[in-house]
Amino acid sequence: MAKASGVSGATVGRVWRAFGLQPHRSETFKLSTDPLFAEKVRDIVGLYLAPPARALVLCVDEKSQVQALDRTQPLLPLRPGQVERRTHDRARHSTTSLFAALDVRAGTVIGQGYPRHRASEFRRFLDEIEAAVPADLDVHLVLDNSATHKIKLMRDWLATRPHYHVHFMPTSASWINQVERWFGLLTERAIRRGVHCSVDELERDIRAFIEATNADPKPFRWMKSADTTLASVKRFCLRALEAQPETTPLPRTSDAGHYPPRVCDRQRRAGDPADARMRCWSVGALNIGV
Repeated sequence: MAKASGVSGATVGRVWRAFGLQPHRSETFKLSTDPLFAEKVRDIVGLYLAPPARALVLCVDEKSQVQALDRTQPLLPLRPGQVERRTHDRARHSTTSLFAALDVRAGTVIGQGYPRHRASEFRRFLDEIEAAVPADLDVHLVLDNSATHKIKLMRDWLATRPHYHVHFMPTSASWINQVERWFGLLTERAIRRGVHCSVDELERDIRAFIEATNADPKPFRWMKSADTTLASVKRFCLRALEAQPETTPLPRTSDAGHYPPRVCDRQRRAGDPADARMRCWSVGALNIGV
């Protein structure tokens, strides 16, 4: 950049620091296109910040296809002057699917592994939840929008248990489900650096991590209100729109020419200009009632 601009490298560095630019870094993002995004955020954040009396709030999700991985050569342990070393390649020994429910208030976890990830396994896991929670409490389940959570088998099970209440998250918003953070801890502390020569060994370590969590539970603390969260999303959307010149066409998602999901069919057929397409795509994120 210094050569192309005709200035020194030090000058480029000063400009980057002055404007907070970090071109060597890159992050990912995903905006929810759920038309009820704001309503669902307010519903779930309200459960976190002010859970109902005499009720349990359980964040439920699945960590599917957890692989039992073994290193191709023995691990070299930590020693003075040398960090732990392990081979970059691994041998795979089948998979398991973990279903887990995190008690938001207590920080404890109900977990069970199954060979497959289907509606029938999720139905069996609901029986595990029912057996583990007191029968005299209302149970609020925070779930994602997986098809296995909405089929007739699930609806029939819930219909016979009126004290169970389901709260679906917005699409593409797994960050709002607290059990996802617990899955992250499980991966970091029990799976990623582990050596598992079979599914049985993997499930043994997962059960040990669940037992350790329940022996000394540390519930996550949700800090932001729904209004603060929605305002943050709105600011991000406005900054993204300001960064796009009106003459810049909206990036396509594939060579086939598919536009992002919020583009209206009517506008696409009419051949609206790029700025109209951008506004149509982002209206779901901007219209959040803050």
